[in-house]
Amino acid sequence: MKFSSNQIINYQSKIIALWTVFLLGTFFHTQLALMPLFHDLSVAQSHTHEFVDFSSVMWFMTIVFTLPMIVIVATAFEHSKRYRICHFGLTIFYTMSNVLHFVLDILVKVPSYQLFLMLFLIVIGFLLNLVSYQWMRQTFASKYLR
Repeated sequence: MKFSSNQIINYQSKIIALWTVFLLGTFFHTQLALMPLFHDLSVAQSHTHEFVDFSSVMWFMTIVFTLPMIVIVATAFEHSKRYRICHFGLTIFYTMSNVLHFVLDILVKVPSYQLFLMLFLIVIGFLLNLVSYQWMRQTFASKYLR
């Protein structure tokens, strides 16, 4: 798609939309594991508590869900060069985390619908990386940004 010189590509809107889809997908991924409960089926128990305190896991999940919410709000209001660089780094971190999560899900043989959802989240992550990179590169082209 080509844009004329007077059209503005609003990277911030695209980033906010992608983070929102990512956050909803992540939320659905965690809730999908609980769906068997609604059909009187058992849910596999985690053995994480044997290695890590359950409270630590809950705090980790709180951070994993809260950071994208903070980024959505910050992206709406912040456009500095420093923020764009940090934001791009965060998108790379989340994408790498999702790829690792996907590999681990394969190793523990999670259901195929969970793998499909994780693959979808990875694709959204790559799109987020691309748009974030473009937004960051725009910073270097503009002399008006701080």
